[in-house]
Amino acid sequence: MTTQIAITLSIIVGALVLFAIDKFRVDVVALIVLLTVALTGLIAPEEVFAGFSNPAVITVWAVYIVSGGLFKTGVADVLGKFILRLSGNNETRLIAVIMIACGIISAFMNNVGATAMLLPAVVSISRQTKVPVSKLLIPLSFSSLLGGSLTLIGTPANILATSIVAENGLPTFGFFDFTIISSIVFVTGILYMVFIGRHLLPVRQAPGEEKATQDLRKYISEVLVLPDGSLASQTLFESRLGVDFDLTVIAIIRDELEITSLDRDTCIEPGDILLLEGNVENLMRAKDDLGLTIETEPHIQLDELDDEGAHVVEATLGPRSTMVGRSLRSIKFRDRYGFNVLAIYRQGEVLTRRLQSIELEFGDALLLQGPRHRLAGLNVKNDFMVLEPVTKSSRLRRKMPIAIALMLLVIGLVLFAGFHISLAMVIGAVAMVLTGCLTMEDAYQSIDWRTVFLVAGMLPLGMAMESTGTARYLADLLLGTVGGLGPMAVLGGIYLLAALITQPMSNAAAIVLVVPIALDTSLRLGANHLTFTLAVVIGAATSFLTPVGHKANVLVFGPGGYKFFDYTRVGVLLTIFLFIVTMIALPILYPLFP
Repeated sequence: MTTQIAITLSIIVGALVLFAIDKFRVDVVALIVLLTVALTGLIAPEEVFAGFSNPAVITVWAVYIVSGGLFKTGVADVLGKFILRLSGNNETRLIAVIMIACGIISAFMNNVGATAMLLPAVVSISRQTKVPVSKLLIPLSFSSLLGGSLTLIGTPANILATSIVAENGLPTFGFFDFTIISSIVFVTGILYMVFIGRHLLPVRQAPGEEKATQDLRKYISEVLVLPDGSLASQTLFESRLGVDFDLTVIAIIRDELEITSLDRDTCIEPGDILLLEGNVENLMRAKDDLGLTIETEPHIQLDELDDEGAHVVEATLGPRSTMVGRSLRSIKFRDRYGFNVLAIYRQGEVLTRRLQSIELEFGDALLLQGPRHRLAGLNVKNDFMVLEPVTKSSRLRRKMPIAIALMLLVIGLVLFAGFHISLAMVIGAVAMVLTGCLTMEDAYQSIDWRTVFLVAGMLPLGMAMESTGTARYLADLLLGTVGGLGPMAVLGGIYLLAALITQPMSNAAAIVLVVPIALDTSLRLGANHLTFTLAVVIGAATSFLTPVGHKANVLVFGPGGYKFFDYTRVGVLLTIFLFIVTMIALPILYPLFP
């Protein structure tokens, strides 16, 4: 083993450890990898930042913009109604139709975007049909991962794999070359979930459902503001009820009228009755310090509030939210959005105390109460997603056919006009903005910059694996270990390597690491490099074992009311079935030896 190979292997192991411990963001880890590769001289200086201009990276951010145009114009609303009409109230049909719909959408836009697009519709369907949302959201997420493998643009992993093969001077994949084998895998996933997986899914209620709302009632109290009390004539901001006592004012009853549209400047008057959310200890402290009287006869219940002014709704952090790691107090959530946070659902636990100081995490579900007319404001910056369909403006809905036509145009340019996928996707992205399907600001916000920097930062490591001979070294190691068992065993080893590596890191990073090994292995065997690359692509899509294996899994974690090992219980058997099916079907469709 040469020094350069040893250094490259050390960087790979270091990257795997950093991804696994999840202490740093994935894009930060990728940039650390990039700098390490550069400082150790594994690749030429002019190649260090070549990843940022790589066609694969260009294609990735353009796909996000095109997906954003489909999302903004309300395609999800139409799909939600279509799913409900096809499936009715039957749980089995619901799972099948949701998975088919999400998988097909994932084939033509990024899989996280497809999950985010259908998530509000599926939650709404769950409430209408009384099928537990926990029975529907893992199938939604898993189908987006499987559906993303159906076409070239379905996931950054496919785009990367195609680019890496081309950069090695080998024949690569066309737009629909993934479709046949991935369709078999996709159908297997649906059949598994319909006949086996659904029985392994938990039955749980998320915080926005009736049970959680009932649980919150024990934290709701009414107090009378006395004329000589210190709250009289103060604004909500001046009262410091939230800061000092961790109490949230949900509504004010004044002269038998409900006031639910509250902000920091709302004034508290003598004789007001405040509907407060908080625990008993804090309530008693506020009573003694502020001069309040607790009302023993309730004037109103939480579910009796005017639905227009005090609508209770569930929301989660969006896929590209800038709110991760920030507290509700630091972002002035109530002033900014007009909603009270009643509870946060995190990893199977309902949090109701000190909510203002809790740092938000991706996967959190927030139970909110506030005016219905401000729901759309939560979705504006893509920081939060309301988990019920929010009516799009008529102007945007009129743009829906244009957005769909532009998606079809992109596919046509690649298939029939011979355009490179990166050029076609950029044409589609620019056209989305020019036709008003989304603004330029919306376009920037649609891009998952973490993924862009992850891909651009990891590509130099893939280049280093080739230039230093590390990929060949690992290929020889694999052949020496299982090569004696035949080429099918080697193909299975490549698949399992990709499937294992994708669990602690993104599938895009797994592609960068494993495709070079697969290519060198196939060339050493004289085998079909496309067969081995497809094994990596499918293996890297099986991020089923943990919620952190893929962003789509994390996105449904809170809204589904899931616990960590719910994914493992459902995903282990699915992973085994897909491995068996792939090992049978792949060599038939793409023979091992051309």
